[in-house]
Amino acid sequence: MVASPEKIEFQTSATPAKSDRVAVLLMGYGEVESYDDFANYNEQALNLLTAKFAPVPTWIYPPLAKILAIFDLHEWSHQHGQFVSPHNAIFEQQRAGIEKNLQDKWGDRVKVFKAFNFCAPFLPEQVIAEIKSEGFDKILIYPLLVVDSIFTSGIAVEQVNKALAQTFDGKEHWVKGQRYIPSFYDEPAYIQLMADMVEAEIKNDLAVAHLPSQIGIVLMNHGCPHKAKGFTSGIVESQALYDRVRERLMYRYPLISVGWLNHDTPLIEWTQPDATLAAKNLIDLGATAIVFMPIGFATENHETLLDVDHVIESLQKQRQGVTYRKLPCVNDRPEFLKMAAEWANPQIEALLSETAVAVNPSMASGHREHSHSHGEHGHSHGGHSHGEHGHSHGGHSHGGHGHSHGGHEHSH
Repeated sequence: MVASPEKIEFQTSATPAKSDRVAVLLMGYGEVESYDDFANYNEQALNLLTAKFAPVPTWIYPPLAKILAIFDLHEWSHQHGQFVSPHNAIFEQQRAGIEKNLQDKWGDRVKVFKAFNFCAPFLPEQVIAEIKSEGFDKILIYPLLVVDSIFTSGIAVEQVNKALAQTFDGKEHWVKGQRYIPSFYDEPAYIQLMADMVEAEIKNDLAVAHLPSQIGIVLMNHGCPHKAKGFTSGIVESQALYDRVRERLMYRYPLISVGWLNHDTPLIEWTQPDATLAAKNLIDLGATAIVFMPIGFATENHETLLDVDHVIESLQKQRQGVTYRKLPCVNDRPEFLKMAAEWANPQIEALLSETAVAVNPSMASGHREHSHSHGEHGHSHGGHSHGEHGHSHGGHSHGGHGHSHGGHEHSH
């Protein structure tokens, strides 16, 4: 029997059995809040992100991370007046808002935890240990990152798997149920919200002085390297997101371009046009105002703030007489938090209704030997059900945003 959400709401407040509870693991990049953490953050990013697309030997990561930290310090502290990223604080607001929406439906059967890929004390291994200690045995892995690729949800799954392996005590695994939400680049509600935010900015600020055909719109995605060692880089997904948002705007505003926020790394081919070139192209076509809208980022970060500021400052010097506007990410907008919770509901319902499955990882090698030594039986049991499931999950567990860079540049 599947308990309906309506019935769940009228349950008593007694603590439900642990098998009737779901831990939602909301995952993001995180950004440094202390300048002393730059080198450590950068080294983790190099190992998890850059290693998946750049031909750089791993021994160079520690010294390279320290060099990058010097540049980060100069940019954040000196160029931008002791800049402190709001990313982590906004992500906490997103976590709290999504949890409230979920608990309005499911009560205390659901709790939302946050994990940052690169920021203690919220590293996945730390948060997974906390989830275990609180008695949860069902987990929904939920990277709050717009585009599915190896650089977003891919590293999230990688880190969760590592943490789950570390918490295995050699007997039966404590996790009895898992679900996963890879991304939301193709969710109609998110796509419409992007278009609505652009139209609201134009209506409230630009429409009185600029004709619709003179308003250029740069829809910004996170840049992606064209080659990612066979992994999914996120280019196809990012392009699909852009195409769908553009489709909702282009009949009123013909001057629209994708603008990729790339990282200028040597020897790596990045997506084009970058945000600067995209704006210049629209100005060449007669745009007298440019709106920069981040569609590939759900949480404000140093890229959507500092990098876009650099783009606008450069354009103001080269293309004077043009009006420039920078829009925020969705951040903690109530309508976004509501839809983000709604995307999780089907997976939570599945976890609450399904029978717990006992998994003993220590049997994996023995199972493989068994299937080899008994040819017929082993082939029918081993090759298909495990292989196909692994493939379908692996294909989705790419993760991210071509955030492949060396350093703190990945907050999304």
